[in-house]
Amino acid sequence: LEVYAEEALLSRALELEADFADALHGLRALANVIDIRNLGLVGAVELAARPGAPGARAYEAFVACYRHGLLVRYTGDTLAFSPPLIVSREQIGEMFAIVHAVLSDLA
Repeated sequence: LEVYAEEALLSRALELEADFADALHGLRALANVIDIRNLGLVGAVELAARPGAPGARAYEAFVACYRHGLLVRYTGDTLAFSPPLIVSREQIGEMFAIVHAVLSDLA
């Protein structure tokens, strides 16, 4: 708790919340994105399931993000994001630039 206070990590998260939300919701117009939700620095992008292959699209996105140097989580057809509280605005931009590129290439 001392580190959280000394580093002002909780107030830092509040400062970055709008940047995170803007970057996350910037994915809304991409094909196969059916829902986006967030609270603070936690967010999710729900993707349309492939017929007969639920979870496959999100898994493919997970692998592609990893190959681009970004580790995301997925469950079903939802990509989940929760960067560490020390994340910078620049890193948020980099993170969602990768996700945007990956989702743009997914069929």
